[in-house]
Amino acid sequence: MGSLDSGLMYAAQYNKKTNKVEVNHIPIPTCKDNEILIKTRCASLCHSDLMLFWGHTAEEPPTDTITIGHENTGFVVALGKDVKNFKIGDPVGCLGCSYACYECEGCQVHNLFCEKGTGRMHGFSCEGHFAEYSVADCRNAMVLPDGMDMITAAPLFCAGITAYHAVKGCNLQEGQWIAIVGCGGLGHLAIQYAKAMKLKTIGLDISNAQLEAVKTLGADIVINTMEEPNYEAKIKELTNGGCHAAAVFSASNAAYETAPKALRINGLLMVAGIPQRPLSISALDILLGKYRIAGRSSGIPQNMPEAIMFSHEHGIKSHITTFNSIHDIHKLIDLMNSGNAAGRFGIVLD
Repeated sequence: MGSLDSGLMYAAQYNKKTNKVEVNHIPIPTCKDNEILIKTRCASLCHSDLMLFWGHTAEEPPTDTITIGHENTGFVVALGKDVKNFKIGDPVGCLGCSYACYECEGCQVHNLFCEKGTGRMHGFSCEGHFAEYSVADCRNAMVLPDGMDMITAAPLFCAGITAYHAVKGCNLQEGQWIAIVGCGGLGHLAIQYAKAMKLKTIGLDISNAQLEAVKTLGADIVINTMEEPNYEAKIKELTNGGCHAAAVFSASNAAYETAPKALRINGLLMVAGIPQRPLSISALDILLGKYRIAGRSSGIPQNMPEAIMFSHEHGIKSHITTFNSIHDIHKLIDLMNSGNAAGRFGIVLD
């Protein structure tokens, strides 16, 4: 384990020359004026972290190696000179995009659209959180609610906030139907948010393990679309015409082909998962109003507290499989790539 006194720490870093992740012993970062230094409690892996391996991100790493990860919780151990509203010892979490101006028109949509061009994604174009210590822009962080579990909270700072805004963004009324397509790392949270919003839910996946997991979390119906060839007709019958919305949390192109089949006429397809290939959408379906399309991400810092407080108030937690060393990072990546395990995967440090 690294310590502030030693000045060194272990970090899981992507090497763009080898296209692999390696664990390196590197200096502990120091705070710039608006930064907080965080001692990691839990760093969790997001499927979008794997986009580095695909060469599928507009955020090019600025150096040959970069610390991965953009979901985290930890304790503040140092403050930059301009930091306000934080103190040493605060339990915190951060969103994935830092260093924007946070004020321009682009920053009201996503900080990657900052008109000054300074927005940077942790784990892609600036250092991430799979390290014993990490820094973040204080304007992109928040103190956790009293009593919130720091381990299950870590995935909320991307997966949870994304799932919350995706479900809420469908603008459904109590008792309407939503299909959660892809019941893994984001989908198992989306089921919980949908139930807390008093919606009726159908979980769609090709993994029985993930379907069983969301069934225990309250999904009204679960369907394995590989094992149920007539799933479209079954959904239409169960929902009296189809779901009012289908939110896709899978990174599979096939999931996006499945989702419209779950919808009633003029239902909403909510885009949240990021597949490797571009989506194929029928323009005729859209212009005729067969279904509508929208998208949601983890969004901007101003919207972060709403999702975190909702999660805390409704007892929404991530199902997270944890390991206790940065050196276990390859186990997390293998589990994520397998597509068979339920929930999220994280590294927990004392």
